Amino acid sequence: MKEVIVYTDGACSGNPGPGGYGAILIYEEHRKEISGGEPDTTNNRMELLAVIESLNRLKSPCKVKVHSDSAYIVNCFQQGWIHNWKRNGWKNSKKQPVENQDLWKRLDELMKIHEVEYIKVKGHSDNELNNRCDFLAVEAAKKQAMR
Repeated sequence: MKEVIVYTDGACSGNPGPGGYGAILIYEEHRKEISGGEPDTTNNRMELLAVIESLNRLKSPCKVKVHSDSAYIVNCFQQGWIHNWKRNGWKNSKKQPVENQDLWKRLDELMKIHEVEYIKVKGHSDNELNNRCDFLAVEAAKKQAMR
């Protein structure tokens, strides 16, 4: 299996508001930057979309290390929230529907294809790749705001 390193970030101007995501995919000496956005969204949706779009770009099953500054995403997998949500019919611990369920389900399907490990990075610090993803996400959000 190919081993791919991914850095992701999401941004939103207002929450909800115009949002964007950015990601960097690294395989051996290859590096690809992706970004996109939506005109009316939330930061958490953009964080999720960054991971989903990254995994969607992979042409074959891969071992993927996703680096994210989103506790929402990293904790979901490191603390097993997603397993509980699925077992409880996509309801959270308060018996309410899981927010962003459509995106969580898409991500769950992609994780059946790839071996994914989630790694928490500190946002807005000295991590060059995380900072670049933040820049890509903010720029994508600005484009959405101008529409």
